[in-house]
Amino acid sequence: MTFVLAHLSDAHIGPLPRPKRRELLGKRLTGYINWRRGRDRMHNMEVLAQLVADLRAQNPDHIAMTGDVLNIGLAAEFPIAGAWLATLGDPHDVSFVPGNHDAYVRSSLSHLERTFAPWTGADAGGVPSYPYLRVRGEIAFIGLSSGIPTAPLLASGRLGTQQRDRLEIALAETGARGLMRVVMIHHPPNRGGASTGRGLSDARKLEAIIARHGAELIIHGHNHRHSVSYIAGPKARVPVVGVASASAIPGTERHRAAYHLYDISRENGVWSIAGRIRGMMPQSNEVVDLGSFGV
Repeated sequence: MTFVLAHLSDAHIGPLPRPKRRELLGKRLTGYINWRRGRDRMHNMEVLAQLVADLRAQNPDHIAMTGDVLNIGLAAEFPIAGAWLATLGDPHDVSFVPGNHDAYVRSSLSHLERTFAPWTGADAGGVPSYPYLRVRGEIAFIGLSSGIPTAPLLASGRLGTQQRDRLEIALAETGARGLMRVVMIHHPPNRGGASTGRGLSDARKLEAIIARHGAELIIHGHNHRHSVSYIAGPKARVPVVGVASASAIPGTERHRAAYHLYDISRENGVWSIAGRIRGMMPQSNEVVDLGSFGV
């Protein structure tokens, strides 16, 4: 039986609500200037709506959204972001992990936790925390939070000791159960996965955890482009797949709105993963298959 997973990221919902003057201090001021100087024109909500409609039409068994729904973490952005996330489907069928734009400044963090709680709740319940574990069929979804407040002009991420320790336990337990483990994170989890000032600061330690316990698939966003790389695991290489921005205006190979579909199956105890890209063709208003990729 095939399990269909859809993955999208970096929606960057607009238009940006008008900020209060007191909200434009520190990093937010830089981000607001960047938004007004052109970032707002890089992300198109009609394109995003069309992409989501196509995604829903594929009737996936689960949807993973790997962060950056917001732009500069304004309080007024969170209700809009939550309403948009609800359009993807029931929280039972949609999992979310935050990106750096969702955790833009420290004052964003309380809004972040409250707004996205329905989509980050672990099966075990209790107080939401990362990593969280959701099991759907034979698939274990492990959600990590790499989004942290940073200084102006930085977009780096970090997991931290507590989250890494919990991840190690989650990978070991779900691996012992024979589950297919899908790790969801916003930042690329591998060293060199993003440019200076934009990467995961503890990527080396995360790679060491994967080397000890493995995983079957790691998916991320952040770079706004499709990519496939690998991290060494205990028995085999672990595929690391990045997806393009779901709202990027089509027109160039680098900025083409897209999402991924994975057909996941198991035969004779061996997991098989087939990936497809669906997105916007340049100069087109149609969502089409852009090709398949192996992992």
